[in-house]
Amino acid sequence: MERIGVDESGKGDYFGYLVVAGAYVDDISENKLRQLRVKDSKLLDDIRIKKLVPLVKKTVPWTTVSISPERYNELYTRFKNLNKLLSWAHARVIENMLEKQPCQTVIVDKFAHERFLTSALFEKGRAAAIVQRPNGERDIAVAAASVIARAEFLATIRRLSRTVCFSLPKGATHVMEAAQQFITLHGREHLTTVAKLHFKTTKRI
Repeated sequence: MERIGVDESGKGDYFGYLVVAGAYVDDISENKLRQLRVKDSKLLDDIRIKKLVPLVKKTVPWTTVSISPERYNELYTRFKNLNKLLSWAHARVIENMLEKQPCQTVIVDKFAHERFLTSALFEKGRAAAIVQRPNGERDIAVAAASVIARAEFLATIRRLSRTVCFSLPKGATHVMEAAQQFITLHGREHLTTVAKLHFKTTKRI
């Protein structure tokens, strides 16, 4: 069955971008993805993702929306709700994918009430059947999107680290020391350029 899968990476990382990706899969490309052993990026290490993503991108039409920390913080101030922000980003990917590859069905990992996502869609998105599933990454189309999104997140955090001359760690549970060091080096006012400020880590600092 042809469908578009959508997934994100960076949502749970204090530092770095939020990346949302979409991937179109049909019967032929699904078989190829299964041969590549594509699965949810959370079940793959960074080395495997780096090796796998060029093959996935050759197999399926895809697109990404990458939101820098600074832009993310602006959007969070505007939406005042993470699920609304995620819905906006997912909707942009869905619209871009449908422009590239018309399709009747879009599968998204369920992260919020469906009205958040449907209200963020434009004309093309509202014409498709949007299916939100718990553990949506079990679908190979969503898994392919998750691999693309994670690979892009890893690339953007490396580029951002080089730009600010500071090694930005992944995750959210062991980042306090890095955040304090960054502030010491660059100043509190520049934290918005590298971190998602609504995380509790910011208040703890």
